[in-house]
Amino acid sequence: MTGLKNTLCSVMLLIFISSPAAAAEITLRFAGQFPEEHSATKLMREITDGVQSRTGGRISIEVYPANVLGDYTIIYEDLMRGAIDMALISIPSQFDPRLELVYLNPFVNYNAVKKAFRLDSWLSQKMDEYNTRLGVKLLGFNIEGLTGIASVKPINDPLAPESNKGVLVRVPLMHIYKAAIEAQGYRTVSVQYADAARALEEGRCDAVSSISADAAFTNLKGTMKYWYQLNYSQAVEPYLMSAKTWDRLSEEDIAIIYGEVGRASAKSIAQAKQNDRRNHELMRQNGIEVFTYSDAELLPLRRAIAENWKNLEPVMGRQLMNDARKHFLINVKH
Repeated sequence: MTGLKNTLCSVMLLIFISSPAAAAEITLRFAGQFPEEHSATKLMREITDGVQSRTGGRISIEVYPANVLGDYTIIYEDLMRGAIDMALISIPSQFDPRLELVYLNPFVNYNAVKKAFRLDSWLSQKMDEYNTRLGVKLLGFNIEGLTGIASVKPINDPLAPESNKGVLVRVPLMHIYKAAIEAQGYRTVSVQYADAARALEEGRCDAVSSISADAAFTNLKGTMKYWYQLNYSQAVEPYLMSAKTWDRLSEEDIAIIYGEVGRASAKSIAQAKQNDRRNHELMRQNGIEVFTYSDAELLPLRRAIAENWKNLEPVMGRQLMNDARKHFLINVKH
């Protein structure tokens, strides 16, 4: 019996030693804000599996979804300090308001998104520059979908920026989103995303803006009655890495991580387009009125938002806004 126990112990020890976690030379903590079943969390796990496979288990990545390590502002601070290695989170702007640049362009469709969020694009280079100054490196982006407005009331003349819309709209605590919504003729109130559904239910606002159709249907389907797919920005989160982690990884390891994030980023764009169609249909099945528009129909709103960019110059900087006009409006016919 003693011999059998010793044999079993030896086998278990060998299994433990040969497992990827035990063999890992490097273990990275990867924080996210979405629940386990969300497509973004699934992509995080695909990145984890890809990196572990390509490094033969030498790098192990532990995924912490659903804000279990803190909300996106806390996670970003931990990235700056090196307490967390990687993250897929909304970008906080209290450390540098120019980080809101990622939400600026109103002339968006999925072709524009593919172009704007390539790692060699002007937008990506600026975002990497501003994050690097804070001790954080940009790895890529997760695209949730194009933005719209969920409402409990019908919106008056949604395509006419000069009209009184007749609703009070929740906006994120961000200068760019507030400016974009007000340029379209809405009265706004700033509410944290985590409190948006409750604010709508309690009547503290009539509508919730700056979210994707996926987020709207998932979080507001029991309350919202109307969905307006206005495409004035994109719901997007960056993949980030602490510069302290970056410095201790080899160039080969960084290249592997970039490659896996790049695959996940491309997949997110394809998924977002499919999710828009799927969620529009789910909304209709649940009695929600859905309004979609062509790029031509949305052009007056997009022009109004771009005209309002001058009011962002004190926060974002005049030179940055001038550069943004060149890059985002170059193909727009006025």
